[in-house]
Amino acid sequence: MQAVETLINKFENKEATIAVMGLGYVGLPLAVLFAEKKMNVIGFELSENKVGLINAGISDIMDIPSERLKQVTANERLVATTDASELYEADAIIICVPTPLTASYEPDISYITHAVEIIRQHMSPNTLIVLESTTYPGTSRELLLAPIAANNYKLGEDFYICYSPERVDPGNKNYQTENTPKVVGGIDEASTKAGLALYETVIQQVVPVASTEVAEMSKLLENTFRSINIAFINEMAMLCDKMGIDIWETIEASSTKPFGFMRFNPGPGIGGHCIPLDPIYLSWKAKEANFFSRFIELAQETNSQMPEYIVHKAATALNTVKKSLNGSNILLIGMAYKENIDDLRESPSIPIFESLQAQGAIVSFCDPLATDFRSKDGATHHTIPLDYAQMADYDLVITLTCHDLFEKDKMVEHSRLILDTKNAFAHTDSRKIVRFGDATFQIANDSTHVSL
Repeated sequence: MQAVETLINKFENKEATIAVMGLGYVGLPLAVLFAEKKMNVIGFELSENKVGLINAGISDIMDIPSERLKQVTANERLVATTDASELYEADAIIICVPTPLTASYEPDISYITHAVEIIRQHMSPNTLIVLESTTYPGTSRELLLAPIAANNYKLGEDFYICYSPERVDPGNKNYQTENTPKVVGGIDEASTKAGLALYETVIQQVVPVASTEVAEMSKLLENTFRSINIAFINEMAMLCDKMGIDIWETIEASSTKPFGFMRFNPGPGIGGHCIPLDPIYLSWKAKEANFFSRFIELAQETNSQMPEYIVHKAATALNTVKKSLNGSNILLIGMAYKENIDDLRESPSIPIFESLQAQGAIVSFCDPLATDFRSKDGATHHTIPLDYAQMADYDLVITLTCHDLFEKDKMVEHSRLILDTKNAFAHTDSRKIVRFGDATFQIANDSTHVSL
């Protein structure tokens, strides 16, 4: 145990060098935090362009302002590099690479295997390796342990492996990396002790668990729980449409119960890297054990259908003012997957845009934060300027991600008809507004309620 105690002392005395592989939404905030806590940090990235920007103190992550990044790059506490040989200087290497899905909706672990191969070639003895990327239970043991042990290194003496799931919530003003509790599970006892010592230098609360598998499963459980409950409330919203019941008033009423109820809100679909993907990782791994999770599959089916349901609602709304979807001018408000961020990963706004176009609508979007995206056909689409007066030119305005910067009163003033998918106009009394989950709406300049 002497080697691990030496490593732990380096962490506790802040004499260690920390390497973070992947400087995206997860890796860059973590690297900056370690550097702010007086650790020497190596940021490893494959993109030379991104390395150049980071070393110049220019951040492309909204949660890390460039001013904050400059403070740790100017004194070289954080140095980004594409040179893998610099990993030899690291006492801990934290893997924060993407884990997307393949075209056939299976886990793509190629980024992890590539990172592990780089580490295997360039690590020094007595190094802690931590995987933070979301993945299936067993990944740390299957993909990290054997390749590194093949270097004739002995687990618990020459190297240590932990899994610590990232819990990044872009745009969250209350919880960032430092004050979000951190789960840590090691392959063995020495690994867990080293992982705890590492994260306790920068995170306010570190939660040890018995194994890497428990830590890996905890992340998937968190987001599968959310996926299933979002699917349920989306289904309830569609049911309320059929029954002529206002889902939003129903949710408000249920939320008054002080126990046994947890609020979830319906919307146009799920987005971000975690909730759309994590349940699929879990379902895929479960099948290896000949276990088929019907809850996960049903939730994925319901959530994936929401963009098409919103398109259906748009067509129905236009029909009530004697217009067809084909040929109508439609403006989408907000393309990011949630409010007040610029993140487009898995955003349901994109399939809504594509589906409306496929059905003949003339579609534009306005999002001053997420300003452009590429559709499946390879075309790049750019935001229009935010001009409230121009909203009068559109047959329908659909609010998908209503950032705080949008002035809702001006949107109502100038728009002819609005489809509100997230109850953003809950406190606005206007006949122009169609609310998703509200079974009736009033046509502008007409007092008649029309059922959807």
